[in-house]
Amino acid sequence: MVRIGIVAGEASGDLLGSHLIQALKQKHPDLEFVGIAGPKMMREGAQSLFPMERLSVRGYVEVIKHLFGLLRLRRQLLKHLLNNPPDLFIGIDAPDFNFWLEKKLKNKGIKTIHYVSPSIWAWRKNRINKIKHAVTHMLALFPFEPALYQQAGIAVTYVGHPLADMLPIEPDVNAARTGLRLKPSALVIAMLPGSRQSEVQQHADLFVKTAKRIYADHPNAIFLVPLITRETRQIFELAIFHEPESLPIQILFGHAHDAMEAADVVIVASGTATLEAALLKKPMVITYRMPKLSWQLLKRMQLQPYVGLPNILAGKFVVPELLQDDSTPEKLADATLKLISDTSLSG
Repeated sequence: MVRIGIVAGEASGDLLGSHLIQALKQKHPDLEFVGIAGPKMMREGAQSLFPMERLSVRGYVEVIKHLFGLLRLRRQLLKHLLNNPPDLFIGIDAPDFNFWLEKKLKNKGIKTIHYVSPSIWAWRKNRINKIKHAVTHMLALFPFEPALYQQAGIAVTYVGHPLADMLPIEPDVNAARTGLRLKPSALVIAMLPGSRQSEVQQHADLFVKTAKRIYADHPNAIFLVPLITRETRQIFELAIFHEPESLPIQILFGHAHDAMEAADVVIVASGTATLEAALLKKPMVITYRMPKLSWQLLKRMQLQPYVGLPNILAGKFVVPELLQDDSTPEKLADATLKLISDTSLSG
């Protein structure tokens, strides 16, 4: 039995991990995976020693609040992996958590693979030296990434993003709307506030107030909000409850791909969902909020003007980004209404 240690820290990593486990088991059915996994990875047979949600923290202020618990969890996981050494360790994204773990394991002679290159080309280029000490082999999602690692002498393989295989080349809007029981004539707006509780807390009220402004102009609009945990649903439901006006907002339990495929326009918190929306050929507005201190610290390290994956891949602004202070209901609604009125939507 070949034993693989594996850690994913959030929903996008869980998705990547589930497809990786599935592909590996097709070649080697007896593989065993143990570490920290989400529901999709666990459905593929991964054993999770701790809840993945405990790692789903973003931003410096948020990490500091949970620092003691995260450090204790990481030490406990390291102890388990050293007492029960895996043949290989795979860290999926979650770089601040996984690189420390990978370095410790690599120093003990365990080969380490990191799946998903951190955005060193956008934020923290000096991180490449830290990666070199932690990672035996890097698996990169985007074609421009391998050169950075090759220059630093780090073994790297460009593997592409599984979303390119998962999502249809031509989205079937009618089928998606039928599956979600939506009227074909409705104006459908998918709103994706993020997968972490901290992200939904930042965006829930913003999205509800944005929906109110759009609905005032388009009373045939329907707003779909896919969320994957009970906790994030409760946060968003509370924001809806505090809005005195009744709005046609439907919270979905998952079904993010279906919501985006059915949509005319997508409003999305920066992250993997922006790539999904782009692959589904959807007009979108990218937004993101975080606590002010976290934002100020992050801005100082930013190396390029965009944060959304469609803009990063294009090397220019092809999708509007409304971040932090620009992320207001007024600006977000105006940008969305502009996309709705764009004649290309009807063509």
